[in-house]
Amino acid sequence: MLSRTNLFILALALLAAIAGGWLQHESRLAHVPAGVHVANVGDLRPDVALLDLDGRERRLSGYQGKRLLLNFWASWCVPCAAEMPTLDKAQHNFADQGAIVLGIAMDEPDRVRAFLAQHPVQYPILIGQLASPSTTLRFGDVDEVLPYSVLLDENGRILAVHRGALSADQLSRWLSQRGP
Repeated sequence: MLSRTNLFILALALLAAIAGGWLQHESRLAHVPAGVHVANVGDLRPDVALLDLDGRERRLSGYQGKRLLLNFWASWCVPCAAEMPTLDKAQHNFADQGAIVLGIAMDEPDRVRAFLAQHPVQYPILIGQLASPSTTLRFGDVDEVLPYSVLLDENGRILAVHRGALSADQLSRWLSQRGP
């Protein structure tokens, strides 16, 4: 049995841990501009309009009815570049099941085009909004770290998010109908 002193210390440690977790959560949201909704797992995706590489506007609602993997990346991001061949292979393997990998470049359009000329992929690429609120922030990446991936179901609901590069196994689970 614990003494009163040890119980008191344990209770204080527990309160400190709870307060620290709450403060960490609050600080993550501190740099979100007022009035900006940050989407979370379970939310309907924001229907953002982004430009493709030819300058045409594309809305995410145009992919309704498909399982959609949004992969946010940049030309200067080493882990992003390393992940792209795996994403390309996954798109090829799951396209017949109605899944789409959609790359969203958080970069300047000219840099994206130059990068893709050297490292082509077969999945569509859109240009994300860099200005605040950035496209990644609106999709829950409050730290705006790349690569960042968001899995959407056929109705546009966010099923899962992932910071960092996705493994081939995780991509298979996400893009198949088995779920995230």
